[in-house]
Amino acid sequence: MKKNILVILGHPDSNSFCGSLTRAYIDRAKVSGSEVRELQLGELKFDPILWNGYNKIQELEPDLTKAQELIQWANHIVFIYPNWWGTMPALMKGFFDRVFLPGFAFKYRGVSLPDKLLSGRTAHLMVTMDTPPWYYRWIFHRPGHNEMKKTILEFCGIKVVKISEFGPIKGSNQQQREKWIAIAKDLGSIA
Repeated sequence: MKKNILVILGHPDSNSFCGSLTRAYIDRAKVSGSEVRELQLGELKFDPILWNGYNKIQELEPDLTKAQELIQWANHIVFIYPNWWGTMPALMKGFFDRVFLPGFAFKYRGVSLPDKLLSGRTAHLMVTMDTPPWYYRWIFHRPGHNEMKKTILEFCGIKVVKISEFGPIKGSNQQQREKWIAIAKDLGSIA
């Protein structure tokens, strides 16, 4: 079955190594026959602050309206982003605060757990980090992965099917980066 894949680059700089992973993944996913769309968060024009929480409706900027449309269109979402201070960049968190709203991503019913309005979708997290992945897992207990998987995506009904880690980036050489780019291509080909 052909997939509708939305690739979200969470790094503010599209020329970063995350940007290189994004391009590699997208190029190969398109060749494999999937329909692919992309959002580069650093290119979107929006206020990342949810000023009044959910107490007052904050009008969505056109780029965020388009993001919601693409999320609705997709049946698989790939998030490519760096791990900064144990989790995603602030821009990406602001994106979730502004886009994954009640009535779009979830719906409260009384005091029970909310309805998951984005059910039926899957996600893949592709995360770069300077921390060695083993250390992030066994010492830090993967706080950013848990946040993305459990408290954001699964909360809204999106099932995380894979988490790919690339690191440590700091100190890596060109040969290692090319291997990671090849992995991103392989991941795109099986999308």
